[in-house]
Amino acid sequence: MLEQLLPPPVAAVERFDDEQPVDLFPEEEALVANAVAKRRAEFGTARWCAREAMTRLGVTPAPVLPGPKREPLWPEGVVGSLTHCLGYRAAALAHSTDFQTIGIDAEPHAAAPDGVLEAIAVPAELARMAGLRTADPKICWDRLLFSAKETTYKAWFPVTRRWLGFEDADITLDPDGTFHSRILLPDSPIADFRGRWLVQGDVLVTSIAVPAV
Repeated sequence: MLEQLLPPPVAAVERFDDEQPVDLFPEEEALVANAVAKRRAEFGTARWCAREAMTRLGVTPAPVLPGPKREPLWPEGVVGSLTHCLGYRAAALAHSTDFQTIGIDAEPHAAAPDGVLEAIAVPAELARMAGLRTADPKICWDRLLFSAKETTYKAWFPVTRRWLGFEDADITLDPDGTFHSRILLPDSPIADFRGRWLVQGDVLVTSIAVPAV
């Protein structure tokens, strides 16, 4: 899925199960030492995807540990993003000389729980929902909006090192598989992001990749 969304030379690796055996680095193992089996499995598979992506970039595989805001910390000179949801785990990495930032997110392609849309959407986004549902009623647009918000934050934070709330971005979803995230913070160093989305089976994926200046 990701290879359909992200341009080369981004290294995108994904898996739809946890059958690949994974030997975690000791530092990673410590993070899930007390976790339930499901959490350990999805954590391990996502790390396997990250290592495979590093290898494709010619980077020696290294532990992927969380930063102060739970963001993944990458080797020097690498930018990237991780995601996992039911039936899907993925990593997308690139050299920082090629891309400034990358964000990806995956979600089950199902309607968001009651109240989620109202909690995450700004008025303009809510106003566009009816038109989107008419344009393609097969797409769970509320869940897609949530994913695009998550991807926007994942692309935003590594560049700004600042929090971005759901209310701080106005995202226009387009039925053609693209979206536009307009940052609403008055002092934002970034005006907007352009992203892409894809639904395949029971999974939807959103992505943003900003080329290096």
